[in-house]
Amino acid sequence: MRRFAALFESLDTTTSTLLKVDAMVDYLRGASASDAAWAVYVLMGRRVKRSIGPALLHTWLSEEAGLPQWLVEETYGSIGDLAETVALLIAPESIVTEADDHSLSDWFEQRILPLSDLPVAAQRRWVVGWWRELPYRECFLVNKLLTGSLRLGVSRALVTRALAELFGHARTQIERALIGAWNPSADFWRALALNEGSTHASHPYPFYLASPLEEPAQSLGSREEWLAEWKWDGIRGQIVRRSGECTLWSRGEEIITERFPEIVSAAGSLPAGTVLDGEVLAWRADDVLPFALLQRRIGRRTLSAKILKDIPARFLAYDLLEWEGEDWRPKPLRARRAQLQRILEPLPRGSLGLSSAIDSPSWESLASARDTARAKGVEGLMLKKWDSAYGTGRQRGAWWKWKTDPFVFDGVLLYAAPGHGRRSNLYTDYTFGVWNGDALVSVAKAYSGLSDEEIRRLDKWIRANTREKFGIVRSVEPVHVFELAFEGIAQSTRHKSGIAMRFPRIKQWRTDKAAGEADTLANLQALLPRQPHG
Repeated sequence: MRRFAALFESLDTTTSTLLKVDAMVDYLRGASASDAAWAVYVLMGRRVKRSIGPALLHTWLSEEAGLPQWLVEETYGSIGDLAETVALLIAPESIVTEADDHSLSDWFEQRILPLSDLPVAAQRRWVVGWWRELPYRECFLVNKLLTGSLRLGVSRALVTRALAELFGHARTQIERALIGAWNPSADFWRALALNEGSTHASHPYPFYLASPLEEPAQSLGSREEWLAEWKWDGIRGQIVRRSGECTLWSRGEEIITERFPEIVSAAGSLPAGTVLDGEVLAWRADDVLPFALLQRRIGRRTLSAKILKDIPARFLAYDLLEWEGEDWRPKPLRARRAQLQRILEPLPRGSLGLSSAIDSPSWESLASARDTARAKGVEGLMLKKWDSAYGTGRQRGAWWKWKTDPFVFDGVLLYAAPGHGRRSNLYTDYTFGVWNGDALVSVAKAYSGLSDEEIRRLDKWIRANTREKFGIVRSVEPVHVFELAFEGIAQSTRHKSGIAMRFPRIKQWRTDKAAGEADTLANLQALLPRQPHG
């Protein structure tokens, strides 16, 4: 564990991608097979089931530190991170000997994972014992692992880059082996080192991701070199048809087969050795339904006949990744698209279809088509170069998302909470409200969009202008106005305001506006999409 804690510190204290890759390679080269497998599992952002809830840790910390609950809450509120609070208040200053160090795999397999099967009293004995034995760095890390809140500051791409450098394999092969479900074990690590790749028939391919188009579309060159499609507002997925099985994967690498039986049933007509990339959508007749309806369906534990009838789903395919067991990703998009059409067009119209191309012959006419996107219930356009291969991750140049301009509104800052990682001692997580009559009602949370200088200035103001404290959250004087952007809006019974926004973020701090000039709830409600009829 001590070497992994040192790796965490190295990753957390640098912004250099080269130094991060070097640190990961150095750790993995010196780790046992089982430790290396667990390290990659954590580095990839995968989490084990949370063993202990934060409420229990709060209670145990107060009692073990001999401090009143209010003082622990104040300390936590000042620090902004529970794992760090525990480590600062409890961890011993003495250095533990090498003999007392346990491997990373031992920590997971013999200590953390078995906790969930123990009674609370036994859980406490083990956890408090670790607090008392471990020095600060390891104590902090173990608590992060316990609560499933560890963030290591490395992207998936950096991890695969480190593994490719370590083993001398192509990154595409490493990425393929790490997608889908896998167990962090010595056997898995040895298979990865031998470049045996994914062996399970249901495993998908790594997804190719588009970059946002921020320049005029004309800068891409000739219109004829690009395929244009609608940017669908659904769940990115892959249909994998192999070995008599049909599996539907989300981009989050979750198997969602059982959530969409009509899609899987339709995909059963595909030949074996076929993998399609596309979008899962709520769809009725010829119209895509709002994403909020798709979310309602995903959120149900059981799919009743009524839900299946009210919110039917469809998979619109836009790429062919495998055909007759052969990897088609290196082939040009034009060839993949032509074969995809030959596969899907003979099939009966239903829950599996082809994402149509947009025929607008010029960039100007395509821009006009983009202007109609919101009315069609889509997010904008996708632009894909006809001669491009299917890549992995976000590789700029061949796939672009040309989204519609976001919605914007002016909101008043109401609440603030500490951030995470390097920003755990700063108030960076904000809640904003709009006017509903004479009262302000909260409508959105946002965590990004301000510069470091603005964050520090706002943090200082928040601490000096706090009205009330609710744990680590502070309510503040409602005087500051911010312009926020968001991608979509839907009705919501879970929110007091009755609305929910998609991807809200801060666009600018409106120091020129007074709180009374902020938007109204009625203005936001006017943006709600029309509800489809049955």
